[in-house]
Amino acid sequence: MNDLMDKVRSIYEQFDASHDFQHIERVYQNAMDILHNEPAADAEVVKIAVLLHDVSDKKYTNNKEQENQLIAELALSEDTKRHIQDCIAQVSFNGGNELEATSIEAKIVRDADRLDAIGAIGIARTFAYGGAKGRKLYDTAEQARTNMTEEEYRTKNTSSVTHFYEKLLFLKDLMTTEKGKQMANERHQFMEGFLQQLQKEIGQ
Repeated sequence: MNDLMDKVRSIYEQFDASHDFQHIERVYQNAMDILHNEPAADAEVVKIAVLLHDVSDKKYTNNKEQENQLIAELALSEDTKRHIQDCIAQVSFNGGNELEATSIEAKIVRDADRLDAIGAIGIARTFAYGGAKGRKLYDTAEQARTNMTEEEYRTKNTSSVTHFYEKLLFLKDLMTTEKGKQMANERHQFMEGFLQQLQKEIGQ
């Protein structure tokens, strides 16, 4: 596990602050917290899927070669490797076009990742990513999209605040584990408070 951690660290160090290795560390801790409530889950699968879940993130690459190579090198059965790949594939929101989380391990990894997208850290990450991509902080004339394809979700350069209304505010109700739901509530409330304060400051 330490060897894999060192390998992925070097990959994530190439990404901006919204998806760096600190993001992986936080998601890992979220997953550990959820795992305490899910004794039937395969902890090894969860841990590996967390470490690898953003290696091939479509925001940074269209190539899954690194992910596939890292999984191929694991001393695990082929069934377990496929399970890890399935967990990773089922994490992404994809503009509301997400795959179904078909196992408890996938649900844990998905919830753990989404917890890091909301609350104080979620706010920080949203603006870090927006800054890295040259996005506006907000655009009061912009309308949040309620129905879009994955391609539309990924290619339109919307403002950072619009992202809250297209994804982040939905995540609380999309949590799949009981612990994930509990952890999401406080973070969601903080995010709503931030948006209310922002609207006051920009005169909306």
